[in-house]
Amino acid sequence: MLNLFRMNLKNRCFVIILSGLFLFACKIGNSESSKTKYLIPNEVQMDTILKKNIQLACTNWYDTVLKKSGFSGGVLIAQHGNVIFEKYEGKVHLNNDESINNLTPLHIASVSKTFTAMAILKLCQDHLLNLDDPFSKYFNQFNYPGVTIRTLLNHRSGLPNYVYFMDEMGWKNKTVTNQDVLNTLVQQKSKFKKIESPNRKFTYCNTNYVLLALLIEKITQTTFAYHLKKTIFNPLEMKHSFVYTDADSSKTNPSFDAKGKQAAFINLDKVVGDKNVFSTPEDLLKWDRLLSSKQYLNDSMLQQAYEPYSNEKEGIRNYGLGWRMFNYPDGYKIIYHNGWWHGNNAVFMRLIKEDATIILIGNKYNKKIYSARELASLFAQNKIEFKDEE
Repeated sequence: MLNLFRMNLKNRCFVIILSGLFLFACKIGNSESSKTKYLIPNEVQMDTILKKNIQLACTNWYDTVLKKSGFSGGVLIAQHGNVIFEKYEGKVHLNNDESINNLTPLHIASVSKTFTAMAILKLCQDHLLNLDDPFSKYFNQFNYPGVTIRTLLNHRSGLPNYVYFMDEMGWKNKTVTNQDVLNTLVQQKSKFKKIESPNRKFTYCNTNYVLLALLIEKITQTTFAYHLKKTIFNPLEMKHSFVYTDADSSKTNPSFDAKGKQAAFINLDKVVGDKNVFSTPEDLLKWDRLLSSKQYLNDSMLQQAYEPYSNEKEGIRNYGLGWRMFNYPDGYKIIYHNGWWHGNNAVFMRLIKEDATIILIGNKYNKKIYSARELASLFAQNKIEFKDEE
């Protein structure tokens, strides 16, 4: 009888455990099924004649400027979500027959900074940090007083650029990580010849975005790659976008110099935040549409992102929080970011007022990619000034 009682008790316990596991699984399942899904606005129909004229102008520019220069990559021009012109050229590997198409992810270089910056602003919007917090609030060992999250975002931190100093500090033959950059800044501060005072002037510096990626990881308790995947790429169904990790090496496409020589993997190629997002023109259009829809960031945060922070010098060129801009005296702005890493070039230009987008990604170094500035005049009335820059 005692044995029977023990057996029944054991069975009841087993049932309770199974029930608990079932309820937990249901909870997880519900959580998974309720993941954020952004609703991208439907395309706004364009005037047929206007669309045709822009298509003709884009085709003419592509044939006479870009294609003739040996372009290899993808181009997409859109307005109100309508794809007006889309073209792919070249090979994924220059020595085989695999052609680049709309599904081919390429390294977007410093256009990656737009994802890093907007992810930081989202954490701020969710009250998980404040843009004017000192970076040392989250990393106690960081010994650079006055450097705030905002000065990292707008390149006014005064910090030296890791792209140069890591080799100088003994890392030339060693693979560098984001944590290595932070440790070197902290532990070898006395060795830096010149450190600018924070918020004194604009100096474009990749170190800023390396530290911001670390901050995202600290706040979210996950990797930078996973955070972007979970909060942006998956909800937007950007199926061909990812942040490089070792696990992605099989789907990471190479780049080439202007003569067609493949760029070698170097010691800085695992650092993220300032670069290392791979994407496609169609995926980047989804990113543009999300920002335009204001589902990810509200008006207040977007206004801060698009505000010009560096006004020491006259001229229309300026930098916001993760975005370059042409800031005209009458208040008109064009928001953009360029990219250049190894043989990859990229342009991501957004004409906010006209709701137009110009996207180019190349896997073979080609300065003509930056001349896509000329296409902005198809939508904007202002004279567009631009220069070949990262």
